[in-house]
Amino acid sequence: MLKSCCIYSTGLLSILVLIAGIALVLSHVFPTALNNRIKNEVVLENGTEAYAVWQDPPAPVYMQFYFFNLTNPGEMLKGERPAVMEVGPYTYREYRPMENVTFMENGTKVAAVNPKTYVFEPNMSRGSEDDLIRTVNIPAVTVMEMYKDSFFARLLADLMTGYNVELFVTRTVGELLWGYEDILLKELKKLKPSLDPYFGLFYKMNTTDDGEYVFFTGKQDYQDFARIDQWRGNSSLDWWNTPECNMINGTNGASFHPIISKTERLYMFSSDLCRSIYATFESELSVMGIPAYRFVPPSEVFANKTVNPDNAGFCVGNYCLSSGLLNVSVCKQGAPIIMSSPHFYQADDMFAQDVIGMHPNKEEHQTAIDINPLTGMVVQAAKRLQVNVFVEKLSAFTLTGNVRTLVYPVMYLNESVLIDADSAKKLGAVVQEANVVINIPFMVIGLGVLLGVVFMLLLCCLRTPQSTAAERQPLLES
Repeated sequence: MLKSCCIYSTGLLSILVLIAGIALVLSHVFPTALNNRIKNEVVLENGTEAYAVWQDPPAPVYMQFYFFNLTNPGEMLKGERPAVMEVGPYTYREYRPMENVTFMENGTKVAAVNPKTYVFEPNMSRGSEDDLIRTVNIPAVTVMEMYKDSFFARLLADLMTGYNVELFVTRTVGELLWGYEDILLKELKKLKPSLDPYFGLFYKMNTTDDGEYVFFTGKQDYQDFARIDQWRGNSSLDWWNTPECNMINGTNGASFHPIISKTERLYMFSSDLCRSIYATFESELSVMGIPAYRFVPPSEVFANKTVNPDNAGFCVGNYCLSSGLLNVSVCKQGAPIIMSSPHFYQADDMFAQDVIGMHPNKEEHQTAIDINPLTGMVVQAAKRLQVNVFVEKLSAFTLTGNVRTLVYPVMYLNESVLIDADSAKKLGAVVQEANVVINIPFMVIGLGVLLGVVFMLLLCCLRTPQSTAAERQPLLES
């Protein structure tokens, strides 16, 4: 009786354990508890790991610059296609801590500036800052475009001729990036004192910030973690033609809210692009053993208004560019700067075909962000942008010759980050702990199944009939 009682108790226990395990799976108790814990911990406030990573990112960030060296300037002036050769990368270590951090509105918002410092890394570069690059004379093109229909055009043309200003310049990498005194701007400063005689693609952008940001801390809503509320004192932009295009959406691209799903859009604001963009899920992958979702900007983000009507507001002066390009002259002091992906990746084929030396491919030229979906932490990212200049023949300026009307590539950048070993170890421990917590219900079900197997084995032993004393006697006796 005692034996039977123990066996049937084991069977009953297995059923109860199975029911409990299934109930835990269906009720999502453990995943919900885990998510609530993550939501409470991923907040921008002193003492949290999330704040420490946001305030001074431990992972090294590198900025790589690739220039397009023009090899046929004479032929280009005669109307032939420009032929360029990609040179680089010229690599800089980028330091970007948050400074002047001030918490606001009971800790629900935080204000800060994000200065960036670039330090040249010779061992990670293919060349030096003294390498010479021949490219389009951006100050001259800018001035000509601004005054091409003005009565001042003739005087300006004579001035440019007198100072031997040409459509192309040869400058060092350091000068093109960080600035040099331009002879044309120097002379024009005499007429317009407010004009800066120096020009550089990243002029005054080393050891400086792009303005004060106000971020949500995520204290009230975890989905607001590190989302931008204001930039330079404004909650929207004023460069574009529609309220939607002027919206400041998302984070600065360095942080994202936790508990990310594959179906959502991740919005980011980029002061380099003067607009907000978004990225969508592309694939799952593992980075240094950490599970991640890869998000990439779809082609619709930079498509023209015929493909994506929401982009109609990015047309400048009632002129809309083809897909894959963005005219940022409105936020670059009138310079005819056009942004795109490197080598015109995802742009209309005509732009790559207009320039000899363009070879767009996804692996090298796509912008991608790899995020751990549980914590929202960026484990790997690569922001890739190309700076182009609109070039055309201007009858008022003989130095333009018979040049084709085209979008000329000057350089592109690859701003990349990969999680450091210490951070990967910490994040890996969090992910491992989360996996254990999430799988507790399945462990309970497994225990129930195991008890059920033990019950069946014991039941079979109980029901096996035992032999009598007579049956155990030998058949033959000596």
